[in-house]
Formats: sequence, C-alpha cells, structure tokens
Amino acid sequence: MTEEQENTESLPLPMAPLVRLMKKNLSKEKLIKRVVKEEMNKWLADMCEKVTKKMNESPYASVDLHTFKDAVKIYNDIEDMEKDKQRILVTLEKIKQDCDMLIRDLDRKFKV
Repeated sequence: MTEEQENTESLPLPMAPLVRLMKKNLSKEKLIKRVVKEEMNKWLADMCEKVTKKMNESPYASVDLHTFKDAVKIYNDIEDMEKDKQRILVTLEKIKQDCDMLIRDLDRKFKV
C-alpha cells in the first residue's frame, strides 16, 4: 500500500466525490495539490461535526430539516453579513464626508 493510499484511508470522508466537486468549480487548467484535497476533507468533516453538535442541542429525539437549517444558518449568513458590512462602511464614509463638510462650513462662517 502506498503512502498516498494510507493517507486517503485515514481521512474521514471519501476523497473522490470531494475532488469531483472541487474540480467542478475550478478552471479546467487548475491542478489541486494532494495536501489541499486532504485539508478540504478534514475541514468538511470538522464542519459536519460542528453542525451536528449544534443539532444535538435540540431537545427532540429526531433531527428534522428545520433543526438542520438552524444549525447551518450562521454559515449560510456569512455572505449576507459581508454585504451588510460593506453597506455600513459606505454609509459611514458618507456620514464622515458630511461631517467634514459641516466642519469646513463652520470654520468658514465663524472664522475667528
């Protein structure tokens, strides 16, 4: 058994489906290094554990779709949070410019 096969067998998830998904979203000319494939495998397994632990907090005996969606909500909302952050930064910059303009007006009108 080769070292690569041993490493692949010690990973928590089957490698082939993950690599197919990764290649599906990468340019055809890109190559994925083995270490990236392995780290993706470990990261996905870690995410699965985190989501499962969150679902386990539910008091019910079975896990339903609502419980799953609640558990993954924080991860799905990250893009929306980034958009909100950018919107807030633009608004704050506009407020800052307005304040600077008011200060200039005050300085000009009440020059001592």
